Amino acid sequence: MPIEKCNVPVVGMACAACAANIERRLHQLEGVSEASVSLPLRMAQIEYDSEVISLAEINHEINEIGFNLLIEPDTDVEQVEKKNYGKLVRQVTVAWILALLTMAVSMHWIPVPAYVSGYVAMVLALLGMIVCGKKFYTSAIGQLRHGGAGMDTLVALSTSITFAFSAFNVVFGDAVWGARGIQWHVFFDTSVMIIAFVLTGKLLEEKARRGTASSIRTLMGLAPKTARIINTDDDGVEHLTDVPIATIKIGDLLEVRAGEKMPVDGKVTYATSFMKEDGAYVDESMITGEPLPALKEKSSMVLAGTVLSQGRLRFRARQVGEDTALAQIVKMVKEAQGSKAPVQRTVDRAALIFVPVVAGIALLTFILWIAFGGMEAIPHGIMSAVAVLVVACPCAMGLATPTALMVGIGKAAEKGILIKDATALEQLRRITALVIDKTGTLTIPNPNVDFTKSSDMPLEARESIKPNASEAMTMLAEKDIEVHMMSGDTPEAAAFWAEKAGILHFKSKALPQDKENLVRELQSKGHRVAMVGDGINDTQALALADVSIAIGRGTDVAMDVAQITLMTDDLMALPDAVVMSRRTVGMIYQNLFWAFIYNVVCIPLAAGALHIFGSNFQITPMWASALMAFSSISVVLNSLRLKLIK
Repeated sequence: MPIEKCNVPVVGMACAACAANIERRLHQLEGVSEASVSLPLRMAQIEYDSEVISLAEINHEINEIGFNLLIEPDTDVEQVEKKNYGKLVRQVTVAWILALLTMAVSMHWIPVPAYVSGYVAMVLALLGMIVCGKKFYTSAIGQLRHGGAGMDTLVALSTSITFAFSAFNVVFGDAVWGARGIQWHVFFDTSVMIIAFVLTGKLLEEKARRGTASSIRTLMGLAPKTARIINTDDDGVEHLTDVPIATIKIGDLLEVRAGEKMPVDGKVTYATSFMKEDGAYVDESMITGEPLPALKEKSSMVLAGTVLSQGRLRFRARQVGEDTALAQIVKMVKEAQGSKAPVQRTVDRAALIFVPVVAGIALLTFILWIAFGGMEAIPHGIMSAVAVLVVACPCAMGLATPTALMVGIGKAAEKGILIKDATALEQLRRITALVIDKTGTLTIPNPNVDFTKSSDMPLEARESIKPNASEAMTMLAEKDIEVHMMSGDTPEAAAFWAEKAGILHFKSKALPQDKENLVRELQSKGHRVAMVGDGINDTQALALADVSIAIGRGTDVAMDVAQITLMTDDLMALPDAVVMSRRTVGMIYQNLFWAFIYNVVCIPLAAGALHIFGSNFQITPMWASALMAFSSISVVLNSLRLKLIK
């Protein structure tokens, strides 16, 4: 079965309910086996059988509910986002102009004859709703046709009800209300003001969201746009030409000079510098986290995005385009940021019923106002119901988890900690025990030692311990994490290196099965276990552990099994990863708490609950739209605080 997997940008999402509706529709399609939609990334991860359904057919179905997938392979997503952002700026500007004009006419700030002012305000409001709010109505209609609802539905309902009620009052107000002695008003300014506030909130949210995705842009910006290719003519004369990086092919000979970035991954054919005649130094800190430049000699590997510190270097291209290590890192971080933590699944299910529940509360609000206030309360009842529709915010709940994940996973990536999925990040904070392999993970073998003749050599002459190993183990212990070292080495060697690293629990002569057994034993005692390894002999334990962590310089098998990969030899990355996990998950629950409290407090206030206690305070539809916009922005800004973690 030809299963395809793709990450496709999504246009038109406004809230968690939108993302949940798209995800639900994708799961309903025959041929789609898995789908996940990220609101802050504006991205859909889709697995589908290409013999059953095509990407174009999937997009058609998503168009039906008011959204669009950017499925063209050559689509410049950044340009599309820029264009949409510019369009949003224009919509906000026009919306505010029309909103203020409508208000000025309604409040008689502009000298318009009283008998036509209502009609002028109606035309201005209708213009604002059509020009600036069209997307809300088309999206709401598309979602309702397929049994879904989102924030667009709330905006469309609230503005339509307000406009229809005001239009009714303009035409029939005197005949219907005046004849009964009921004072009536028009609220056209409220309709267009709601749209203006909601669009402003989306604009500010979009601006803040760009900050949450800055780590991706930083990683993508590491690769240069051009490369210097070396061609030799028939006379043996070399010609150096700068060409676009997209034109580089495997096997091309490239040259890099001091201060320049490697355009692709490759194998060194020549290197020289003033410090070493047959070698050059490359700064790999942006990928590996190692602070000191790495020596590159003939046959050494270089990675795209790393910087030649000094000298000159030539190499043959080995991996290009999406196959470079940098491209794979960017892909992994994107997928991780787009993945969903277990708590997000609960939020998504809640988002699907949130809008219908709010609509029910709004209807109940209207009914109660009429029941207790009679016909005279109809205008107040309608505006209270509208305020409930507007103030309710599924966006804040929907953004609470993914924005924190985006920032946390991105921040970790900047430190050389690659987290494959959100579940791993959430689980890491819970670990109470950590099993770490010795050779290659805790220690580095001396490459100049002949191990067939090393039995009489001092232990320190064989392995050095990795940077900050002792400090890292101490920090893990301070976080109530019990560390166990496993080694296939002799008891003397295992005891020596365990003491050196400050590890109390260790086992020598350990086989792969012993590592797996230890993980199983610790789990049986109630521990949540993280396993750290770098080799094939660690894969059994890595697969069994609650959280699996591989060292980036280890084997491909270990890294494939692991949920987290450390691109650095500095073991301080281990406690750093735990801290990032705890802070990120803490931020998720903090965001969810405030989003929940916001709705619990604001919905009753908008409904007029304080009137029961004799207070006339109530959130009006206009202020409701402002509060709704603020709630979404505050969640994103709060998540950005994760960037400040040291």
